[in-house]
Amino acid sequence: MDGQFTDLMTDIGQKARAAAAELACASLERKAAALIAAADAIWRRRQEILDANTLDLDAADQRGITPPMRDRLRLDDARLRGIVDSLRMIAEQKDPVGRILAEWDRPNGLHIQRVATPLGVVGVIYESRPNVTADAGALCLKSGNAVILRGGSESFETSEAIHSCMLDGLKSANLPLTAIQYVPTRDREMVTAMLQATQYIDVIVPRGGKGLVGLVQREARVPVFAHLEGICHIYADRDADLEKARRVVLNAKTRRTGVCGSAEC
Repeated sequence: MDGQFTDLMTDIGQKARAAAAELACASLERKAAALIAAADAIWRRRQEILDANTLDLDAADQRGITPPMRDRLRLDDARLRGIVDSLRMIAEQKDPVGRILAEWDRPNGLHIQRVATPLGVVGVIYESRPNVTADAGALCLKSGNAVILRGGSESFETSEAIHSCMLDGLKSANLPLTAIQYVPTRDREMVTAMLQATQYIDVIVPRGGKGLVGLVQREARVPVFAHLEGICHIYADRDADLEKARRVVLNAKTRRTGVCGSAEC
């Protein structure tokens, strides 16, 4: 691996480690404030994001991108509103940090609790959906984790614009800007660097197609949370309203056929 990518990974990783230590103790109020401010920034700067998205779409068209992937890449006001609403919804959720998952007493009187704590630094590798930049950044922030985002080259300009808005949110809440970092290069060598960064990244989360997930599982030295593949079923109970079920099936199958959550069975 080229030394420049090793150096870049070291720099990003060290900053993420420092940010993770601060985030682990950040209050629910500060994290929520950062997410709300980020949502406001995305909506306020939506034309900037759409302009960046146009650059990505034009470049993708020149490369002959497939229609489903182009649809995943494309943003408009409605989809940006969905991103904004998602950030606000995450901001309103209860703090997962410090939640007691289980507790019990030992015969010797010792009381034991299993408590939810942050993982540390999460690496997220994804493909052409720029909304993941906001979603993954928000979920990691909410759970007290620093995150290193490596988006697909197809969505590079759009993801950078969205990431800039996430930084606006962090800054407004006086949280470290390095809590949400976006890998500043399209070069795939950085994927390899992340997969080998055991000193800095605690877990890798791949989000994308079978090829990406399989690559990460084969080459990662860092622990991986992976889904690989699955089938989206719709089940109608015998007592269900069949007309309502028909509308659900039609929506789930045809609203956006190119996304991984569209119904298959």
